[in-house]
Amino acid sequence: MTKDECKKVVLDIIADIAPDEDLSNVKPDVRLRDQLQLDSMDFLDIVMELRKRHGIEVPEAEYQQLASLDSSAEYLTPKFNALAAKS
Repeated sequence: MTKDECKKVVLDIIADIAPDEDLSNVKPDVRLRDQLQLDSMDFLDIVMELRKRHGIEVPEAEYQQLASLDSSAEYLTPKFNALAAKS
């Protein structure tokens, strides 16, 4: 999976948990919480959806890795690719 595909996965999850948010102008290098009306429960929902939909575990100590789209892609791409290699 490419970094752009990972960004799309994260945006798709945000679209589902925060359907009123306009995701068309999300800047990839700015913290998501600074751009969108996401609270800590929304953020936890993102982590839970990554696990439920894709089998990606994000330990609490690594939540900050998901702060922006760029950092999310950097963190998630190797995890997705490791899962794909196992199957």
